[in-house]
Amino acid sequence: MSEVTTVDTQAFEEVVLQSEVPVLVDFWAAWCGPCRAIAPVLDQIAAEQDGKLLIAKLNVDENPDIASRYNISSIPVMKVFDKGEIVREIIGAMPKPQIEQRLEGII
Repeated sequence: MSEVTTVDTQAFEEVVLQSEVPVLVDFWAAWCGPCRAIAPVLDQIAAEQDGKLLIAKLNVDENPDIASRYNISSIPVMKVFDKGEIVREIIGAMPKPQIEQRLEGII
């Protein structure tokens, strides 16, 4: 069973950009209520998609360089990377079925 992985600036390239499987990166902050609300949903998706999708969380306050690199101006934002490239963007908190729908064709 896969769990959500926490990444920082140092781990981002190895964990996200060099991953063999698609990676959904949740850009979040501790003060963001909607970010905290979707955390359990991402935990469920990570467990269900074990081996097919990696879910990583990146705190934008602690890693402003990565947030800036990917033009994160509001949160929550999730970006899906495949082979190091962004292939999908999911903006805002939403229910699990909507997130899963946006992942169709990727996993």
